[in-house]
Parts: sequence; structure tokens; C-alpha cells
Amino acid sequence: MTSFFPLKILPLLVPAVFLIVLGIVWLPEHPELLENAYIHSFKTAFIGILLEAMPFVLLGALLSSLLRVFVPDEWISRWIPRRPVPAILFGCLLGILFPVCECGMIPLVRRLMQKGMPLYVAIVFILSGPILNPVVYGATLTAFRTHPWLAYARMGLAFAVAAAVGLIIYATVTKSPLRLSIRRESGEAHQLSARGGRLVSVLVHTSDEFFEMGKYLIIGCVLTAGIQTFMDHGSLEAIGGMPLGSYLFMMGLAFVLSLCSTSDAFVAATFLHTFPSGSLLAFMVLGPMLDFKNSLMMLSLFKTRFAFYLFFLIFSAVFIGSVLASFWL
Repeated sequence: MTSFFPLKILPLLVPAVFLIVLGIVWLPEHPELLENAYIHSFKTAFIGILLEAMPFVLLGALLSSLLRVFVPDEWISRWIPRRPVPAILFGCLLGILFPVCECGMIPLVRRLMQKGMPLYVAIVFILSGPILNPVVYGATLTAFRTHPWLAYARMGLAFAVAAAVGLIIYATVTKSPLRLSIRRESGEAHQLSARGGRLVSVLVHTSDEFFEMGKYLIIGCVLTAGIQTFMDHGSLEAIGGMPLGSYLFMMGLAFVLSLCSTSDAFVAATFLHTFPSGSLLAFMVLGPMLDFKNSLMMLSLFKTRFAFYLFFLIFSAVFIGSVLASFWL
């Protein structure tokens, strides 16, 4: 029997309750721990990242549930072109219709794949959707008001990277890399709808998707906040001054900071007079495609070997593309 409270999170309740009780009993006797500057910075970073990302995870889960309940499977198959090149172009432009942040992309794409979207088109949508949409374009243009060409270059590089990775996936991957537990879910699509109506089905599926993706988001937020709090900024900036070091530095920074694609341009703008323009592009393109949060979510969706293969393709394509783009900037 399915309920609004997902049984999958029950194993997490025991350690959660233990930590809460420990905090209530032990922390009041050691107030100095809560006043530590590092603890304060960690809490601020964690809450900031979580609050920034959580609405988009909820939005992605809601869109995923609406697709599952209201969109027939044959519609998705009918909309997607049969030939790979038009299908990849279609995947790149889907972000205009579904302007979802990278945090909410995985539950949405999981449902689209269960509806019949080919793997390579889904990968293109995962990579391009968080960048190639009006909201992110407007935010980037605002952040680089004095250098608007960086906004155009970001859109162009994101399009090129997504299309290139999609073509490689189309040519090299023939078997489904979805985890077995995810594939089995597609057989349960209409059970709740028959018992409680479509509205109940949407609410239940949204809850399930939200908790499924939310636990990976929280893990990613904890790791990201820890790195933001404890990493040595001075030594990393010294590495960034080496040949090509600025590209690796900015790409690594994008990965660990895990910023939302609607706000990362404002962070990149602070490095405008410190690092080459190509490295800023690498930061703004890699982050929405591959960071701590969505890498954990992709590992929950895809088999491990395929996920790491995809990570390698994304990193390589962004690095090569941003270095080449620097010659025209």
C-alpha cells in the first residue's frame, strides 16, 4: 500500500533521531562549539545552498509527476525526431520550454526517459536545460553587463558541449544504463491514478520523487558547505595563476561550490579581472552540467560505470571547448 510518507526514508530516521537527541542533550553543555567561526560558516553555507536548490528539486519533482500522470507515453515518442541530429537539437531547445535548474533536472529527465525519450536526447537535455533557458540567459547578461559577449559565449559553448556529448553517447552506448529499480517504476504509473484520482497520484509521486532526490541533495550540500568552509583559498588562487591552471581551478571551483545556474554568473563576475575569459566560461558551463549535487543524483539514476563515463565526457568537452573559445574572446 502506498502512502504519502515514503517508506524509503525510514532507515534514515534512526540516525536522524539519534543526532537530534544528541544535539538536545549534549550541545547545551558545550556552547563554545556552536560559537566556533568555522561552524557558523558551515551552517551559513549549508543552509544557503540547500534553500537555493530545494525549490528547484521540488519543481522538477512536480513537473516529473505531472508528466507521469497526464502525458501519454506515445506523446513523447511522437515529439522527438527520429534522426539523431534533429533529436539533439530538439533536446538542446527543450530548456526554453522547461526552464528547470540542474537541481530539478534529474527527476524530470527520469520521467521523460520512462515515457520514451532516448538516452542521448535525455543527456543533451540534462546538460543544456539548466543553461539554455531565458532565466539563466537574463541572469548572465545582468552579471556581465559590461561584457555581454560572455553571456552569448556561455550559451554557445553550452549548446556545443551538450550536442557533442549527445552525439558521442548516441554512437557509443547501445544498452540502457538506467538502474533496474528505476526501470521497474514505469510499470506502476497508473496504479495510484486508478485508486485515488489524478490529483492524489500527482501529490504522491511528487512526494516520492522529492524525497528520493532530496537525500542526495542534502549529502551534496553537506560536502559542498564543508569544502567552502575549510578549503585554502590562497593556495588555490596560486594554482590558478599557472598555465591552464585557471581553467582547472575554475572548473574545480564550479564542481565543489555547486551553485545554481541562475546565480553562478554573479560569482564568476568577481573573477573577471583575475582569470581569463575562457576560464570564466568553463566555470559557468561545467557547474550546471556537473557538480557535487547533480553528480550524486546522476549516480542514483544511472549505473556507476556509465555515470563516470558521462562525467569524463562532460569534463573533457567543457575543458577543450573553453580553451578553444578563449582564442575568439
